[in-house]
Amino acid sequence: MVERRSSKRTELKSKLLVKRVASGEQQEIDVEVMNVSRTGIGFYCDELLDMGTVYEAYLTIWTKEIIHAFIEIVRIEKKPDTFEYGGLFIGMPEIDLQRIDVYNVVADATKHENND
Repeated sequence: MVERRSSKRTELKSKLLVKRVASGEQQEIDVEVMNVSRTGIGFYCDELLDMGTVYEAYLTIWTKEIIHAFIEIVRIEKKPDTFEYGGLFIGMPEIDLQRIDVYNVVADATKHENND
């Protein structure tokens, strides 16, 4: 499989509350984040979300801060018990993108430290 991601992804143990933007629906959906990068996010969700739809999200990061983001669903893969999603961040402020970059650097350093 050819890697097409423009930014390195790092695992992030977090939960994400998602609200559908286009329809004005305010249903909160609980998802489990697999990984996150400067450009997007991978996550699992038991509910079927719509491809190409933008969702409002509140991502809890490692510092327990909450990043408010908008995510466009660009990939859906059906798994036996859940769905796996790929989403792109839409219009995320630079300061929040930098927080994700810092997390990626710290996670890499920790990973290398544990392998030594």
